[in-house]
Amino acid sequence: MTDAAFLPYGRQSLDDADIAAVVDVLRGDFLTQGPTVEAFEMALATRVGAADAVACSNGTAALHLAYLALGLQEGDAVVVPTNTFLATASAVRLVGAEVAFADVDPETGLMEPVHAADAIARARAAGWRVRVLAPVHFAGQCADMQALGALAEMEGLAVVEDACHALGATIHSGSARVPVGACTRSAMTIFSFHPVKTVAAGEGGAVTTNDPALAVRLRAFRNHGMSRDAPGFVDRSAGFAADGTANPWYYEMAEPGFNYRLTDIQSALALSQMRRLDAFVARRRHLMNLYAERMAPLAPLVRPLSCVPWCDPAWHLCVALIDFTAAGAERGAVMTALRARGVGTQVHYIPVHRQPYWRERLGDLVLSGADAYYARTLSLPLFPAMADADVDRVVGALSAVLKI
Repeated sequence: MTDAAFLPYGRQSLDDADIAAVVDVLRGDFLTQGPTVEAFEMALATRVGAADAVACSNGTAALHLAYLALGLQEGDAVVVPTNTFLATASAVRLVGAEVAFADVDPETGLMEPVHAADAIARARAAGWRVRVLAPVHFAGQCADMQALGALAEMEGLAVVEDACHALGATIHSGSARVPVGACTRSAMTIFSFHPVKTVAAGEGGAVTTNDPALAVRLRAFRNHGMSRDAPGFVDRSAGFAADGTANPWYYEMAEPGFNYRLTDIQSALALSQMRRLDAFVARRRHLMNLYAERMAPLAPLVRPLSCVPWCDPAWHLCVALIDFTAAGAERGAVMTALRARGVGTQVHYIPVHRQPYWRERLGDLVLSGADAYYARTLSLPLFPAMADADVDRVVGALSAVLKI
């Protein structure tokens, strides 16, 4: 093992202000269901330009809540790119619906309209009611929301953006720059605040939306399906006192929900981190530009992920595309050798349609773009506390291990 500090592929970046924010909550009256949650929701909604933000326990819960809020059920289907984390697809099954996996561009890992259209056709041929398109903003780059939004509108589909990688990114809309999460071409956008994400809450998630009815449903499902909203009470005799006011203890459950609440402790950390979002994004972009420069001499065997023209990314991952076959190297051996040199790596992602559950359910799908992407991908260290010299160290180690 090298004497230099180990560089993981991702790491949270905390400062004294973050710690103080959490301590303030610990010394206060509310550890959960308190005012800091609402303050974080307001800050997030304001930052991305959405009417509402609903915080929850993690990104997976956010996906589940979004699909619940849309009322998905057995026989419905959601189009999901296969290059994503398990949760984007698993949450669909948690509401009883089906997943129609879409292929991706092998140079970007992103689902494009042609891939979505093919998945829609396959799903309808299987007899499913396709109701939702769920683009994933992979690695911090955005899917083409103008084109995908137009496809969804033509096909009569709702859109749920999985932006767990992309807080701080902007989408080009003509001459304008629209923040990811503004939901200009979607019903809802999903975020994650896991420690390796741009903003950390320890664990945490959120859904942004401009639809007040969806926001009400999201909040109800987040909290056991409960409502304390007097105008919506069904049992008027039990819900109201003789003088017509709502009984103070009363609540109703219209349908079952979950305990997907975010705590004030986590919200305090996320709220503090939000104040540095622009700095985090800028630092990540700077490091990615350095990676591109340092990788250039390693081409064509090693290249950074291709950039798309329709967004300003908020890089979550530094993905290198490596021709392991041409280099005469096996990816697992490369990862082990890099680790011995103090460089941590990861693979994002094994195509979800290859997982045993999905193969048993859907058979052996052929999604050639995703397979080509997966064969070459390796995520290198990327987090704001990295020094510029760390990029040289990582690329130097990769060059040495690959012997190029």
